[in-house]
Amino acid sequence: MSLGNQIRSEVRKLFGTKLWLWLVLGAMAFTALVTIITIATDGSSDSPNPHLNTAIGMRNLFSSIGTGSVLAIVLGAVGMTGEYRHQTVTPTFLASPKRGRVVVAKLITYLIAGTAYGIACTVVSFAIALPWLSAKGLHIGGQGVPQVVLGAIVAIAIYAVLGVGVGALIRNQIAAIVGTLVYLFVLEGILSNVPHVRDYYRWFPGGAAQALAGSTPSNTHLFDQWQGGVLFAAYALAFALAGRYLAVRRDVT
Repeated sequence: MSLGNQIRSEVRKLFGTKLWLWLVLGAMAFTALVTIITIATDGSSDSPNPHLNTAIGMRNLFSSIGTGSVLAIVLGAVGMTGEYRHQTVTPTFLASPKRGRVVVAKLITYLIAGTAYGIACTVVSFAIALPWLSAKGLHIGGQGVPQVVLGAIVAIAIYAVLGVGVGALIRNQIAAIVGTLVYLFVLEGILSNVPHVRDYYRWFPGGAAQALAGSTPSNTHLFDQWQGGVLFAAYALAFALAGRYLAVRRDVT
């Protein structure tokens, strides 16, 4: 089976269930919630976010688009581990004996799906933010917002690819999803607040992803956006290559 046909097969599998729909709706809901909270608490003494009347505050607001990444990585992990959980991996590899091509097709498919998730989250963020900011007399202007939006979309797409790579490595669906989410969104969150350790947080996958998405945490220093993007893409590529290697080498049972 050619790579093009394999990608079409993966697309059919993706849309074969409603999981993709529930996950994209969840990603959009997360983005909406964070956007609403950020605008509603602007100027509050309890808010850790920079004021929206500043360029950094405006960039921070639209970096919330990257919130959808938590479900993009789940989508990618399920797309890979589902083959093992539902025992469809054997007929999949029989139909396409070149196992590496199967993994590559999944990576491409979920890269596209992750990009679509990012675009959907962007639409939600702008639909909420634009009229609300206008009512407050605030305007986006330039202020680096386009770069932040693009970075957030790319970050979500890379998270989906990372999910496929982790799924190919671990194969167990629950372990892949729970382990990845706990590490990225719990353990790294704790480490980013530990003195001395947080100085190196920008080198972690989550820190690189935040830099790419234009996030501006107050407790640590991140790389520039392009640097974070390169580092995060390198992490995803490393997991993808490792997953492809093991998918080819080890037994499917």
